Amino acid sequence: QVRLVESGGGSVQAGGSLRLSCVGSVVSSRNPRGTYCVGWFRQAPGSKREKVAAMSTGGVNPVYADSVKGRFTVSRDFAKNTLDLEMNNLQPEDTAMYYCGAEFFPCNALHMDNPPYWGQGTQVTVSS
Repeated sequence: QVRLVESGGGSVQAGGSLRLSCVGSVVSSRNPRGTYCVGWFRQAPGSKREKVAAMSTGGVNPVYADSVKGRFTVSRDFAKNTLDLEMNNLQPEDTAMYYCGAEFFPCNALHMDNPPYWGQGTQVTVSS
């Protein structure tokens, strides 16, 4: 049973901030403890999907896309099964549908580019 639900998207002006949250229910008969890697991805119309930020099972050493380093911060709360993405100094090029994706252990956030499980997405629109 895998369920990922995103929230927190919206419209802001350039320079503004948003916080996205992904609540996960990621367990299976093969992985009853729900040990998984999870990340935020985004896709703008006409563009390829891009990994924005991700964390491995340990919840440390997150990986970030170069385009968001210094502006976005990802945090994982294992007790709440959430992965939050704090986005600051948003720019029009950050406009996209943002998705939460997950992959069961064994996994590596650095190499998690096409996880098998996805949420429905949340839209982020940044105007200039």
